[in-house]
Amino acid sequence: MSKKIVLVFKWLFLAIVLACIYLPIMLIIVYSFSSERNIGGQNGFGSFTFSLYSRLFSNSSLMEATRNTLIIGVVSALLATFIGTFTAVGLYYMRKGKKTVNFLSQITVVNAEIVTAVGFFLLSIFLRDIVKLPVEKGMAWLIIAHTVITTPYVILTVGPRLNQLNPNLYEAGLDLGAGPMHSLFTVIMPQLIGGMVSGFALAFTLSLDDFVVTNLNKGTNVNTISTFVYANLRRNLDPAIRALSTILFVVVLVVLIVFNIIKRNKEKSASGSK
Repeated sequence: MSKKIVLVFKWLFLAIVLACIYLPIMLIIVYSFSSERNIGGQNGFGSFTFSLYSRLFSNSSLMEATRNTLIIGVVSALLATFIGTFTAVGLYYMRKGKKTVNFLSQITVVNAEIVTAVGFFLLSIFLRDIVKLPVEKGMAWLIIAHTVITTPYVILTVGPRLNQLNPNLYEAGLDLGAGPMHSLFTVIMPQLIGGMVSGFALAFTLSLDDFVVTNLNKGTNVNTISTFVYANLRRNLDPAIRALSTILFVVVLVVLIVFNIIKRNKEKSASGSK
């Protein structure tokens, strides 16, 4: 088989994979500009309109679910980034038991999500009914749960960046008179900004996408986008969800493009200064 045929098959395979990934998203975007009657596109595209976007902002329940999703996602991602970064630094400089601690920190990554969800559900009951702590399922409990399940991903993101650093940087800071904490924040942390931003983005995306843990631990007064969609599937789901999905996709895409441009410019400037 010639190299040209192999190359054609490679590009064809890549095109099929990308189509399977992005075709459903493209359909959502296209039908977000369709008339409201064409739910799911059953009657064709219909007329081009922005009515779903105006309808989105007039749906108080959906907007509240969006607000809850963003609050939980941002707060839990910030906490996960803070905890995960310091955990990754601690693991990197740990001398004994490093493999054991690293293994324990990644259990929730490979563990089935339903197990984690049930675990938090039972933990809330245990703390409330047996330990007698004022623990209630709701926004605060979801932030704690999402922080726990996303922190290991931040560790996985920041860890490789630590492995790329000069192992003598921390000791050099100490030799120059800086204390341990001062060396950590002025020497090590600035080198980890890229990994921290990537970890935050990953943690936020995972929180945004989570359904199982959220559905079992949200209580009765809190809804997120995923639980709102699930609760309304049996009824007529508001087609404005198509507009919301499009907005979320575009925002995430723009943020990723801007982040990659900034990262590339920094790499070019760093290589140019050398």
